[in-house]
Amino acid sequence: MLESIYIGLTGLNSYSRGLQMISNNVANLNTPGFKASTLRFGDLFYSGTGVPGLLSSGSNVQFGAGVTYSQSTVNFRQGDIRSSGGELDLAIQGRGLLVLMDGNDKLYARTGQFGLDKDGYISERTLGFRLGMLTPEGILQTFSVNGKRTNPPKATASIKFADNLSATAQQHVISGVEVYDANGGTHVWTIKFANTFNTTAGRWAVTVENDKGEKIEEGEIVFNGSTLAADKNKITVAFAPQGAPASSIVLDFSGSVTGFSAGTFSSMRVDTKDGFGAGDLTRVLLDTDGQIKLEYSNGQSEKVGYVALADFEDLQVLTQRGDGLFEERGAADPRLVRQGEGGLGTLRAQSIEASNVDLSQEFGQLILYQRGYQASSQVITVANEMIQQLFELRGRG
Repeated sequence: MLESIYIGLTGLNSYSRGLQMISNNVANLNTPGFKASTLRFGDLFYSGTGVPGLLSSGSNVQFGAGVTYSQSTVNFRQGDIRSSGGELDLAIQGRGLLVLMDGNDKLYARTGQFGLDKDGYISERTLGFRLGMLTPEGILQTFSVNGKRTNPPKATASIKFADNLSATAQQHVISGVEVYDANGGTHVWTIKFANTFNTTAGRWAVTVENDKGEKIEEGEIVFNGSTLAADKNKITVAFAPQGAPASSIVLDFSGSVTGFSAGTFSSMRVDTKDGFGAGDLTRVLLDTDGQIKLEYSNGQSEKVGYVALADFEDLQVLTQRGDGLFEERGAADPRLVRQGEGGLGTLRAQSIEASNVDLSQEFGQLILYQRGYQASSQVITVANEMIQQLFELRGRG
């Protein structure tokens, strides 16, 4: 009967652990990226040999010694993806884990709220761990925007034109054409077109002036009918602004400029031009292909690397560390890839993965554990009463 009390105690202890796990799951109902755990029970046995009066000598008998909590498993089922306000809040739709760097140690998470730390690294805002990224060679590293907070200027090298320059118009003016020198300085040009049909049909004189009305360059373009002659469809402007290196800018009319008669109205305009001034970093965000993208005030952007996703053959090699983090227990290194590769999921920006705790399932398990605890307690009570009765019988003798 004493053994019955000990067996009942193993039930109380095991179901108490079950209650503790359910409490932890329910308490983390609203913890982003939390994964619920499930407790597994195991039975205990010990052996006896040749019990007198019960079995013949030499026979083996096994006696149950109660129950134990053998292990817990983490349920990696995906939680709901919820929108958030953070530009670098990341979640994963599908399989995979984000890689966070703590010095040389690697931790893993399903979701996180990231931003730039004081050193310019993309780090988890609360925990401070840095986001792992992949180089083009597939090497895991962290990334800092320091050194890329300014986008250098680029001098204008080409201006392309489009639409119609009326063959019967006498002149046409395109004003407010902005160009950039090698130092990022802005210059405003006016480009004037004068029809010289009185001397040669289809010939136009082109004059480039700066914002002071000073002539920078002269040239000409020539139409054969309504299309430009191949050797007269571009003009190279020698540009030597004060305080900046000299450069050349090509005025390119070869694309889609026509010379139809349209009275005195010409629609020819600047279609595209390159060059830009210096720009400051304005945004750091995740692109649709899973790369971190830097955007600058001058309209330029740069992609600096893919966010790394980790994949384990067996996710149960991971243990929960707290704060939605997991670490591996001496297993082989995970496979590190980009989003969408090898069956992995895709990254979702401005999103957080919610906890995967299922309240209905947890409350169902809670009832079962409560019943198990009550039954184990009743076993102890009955065994105790039987022992007391035994003592009373001995006292009567």
